[in-house]
Amino acid sequence: VQLQASGGGLVQPGGSLRLSCTTSGFPLEHYSIGWFRQAPGKEREGVSCISSSDGRTYYTDSVKGRFTISRDNAKNTVYLQMNSLKPEDTAVYSCATERGVPECRSAAWYRPAHYDIWGQGTQVTVSS
Repeated sequence: VQLQASGGGLVQPGGSLRLSCTTSGFPLEHYSIGWFRQAPGKEREGVSCISSSDGRTYYTDSVKGRFTISRDNAKNTVYLQMNSLKPEDTAVYSCATERGVPECRSAAWYRPAHYDIWGQGTQVTVSS
């Protein structure tokens, strides 16, 4: 069971990036996926989560209206489209899932402690 995040890079403020979280070893269609980020010297922060059955999505307030999470079960991939990027979005972004839990925890999806399978992160740097 593996997750792999990709798509990070250096982008100017106001720019866009699309991150991908590719899964292997388990059927993505039965799992929720969360995106998290961690900036230097800061705690890991929940960014977004997408449920499996109904595709319900959740976002942290600071990215609402700018980021969009989506999934393509046939490709075993979850995407995080990030628009209007700001310097404060700079962080290592990782994806994660909670074994056996198909839906995002509606009141606690943003808590890293609930997730037990993590992929390696991808660096996003927003700078001019």
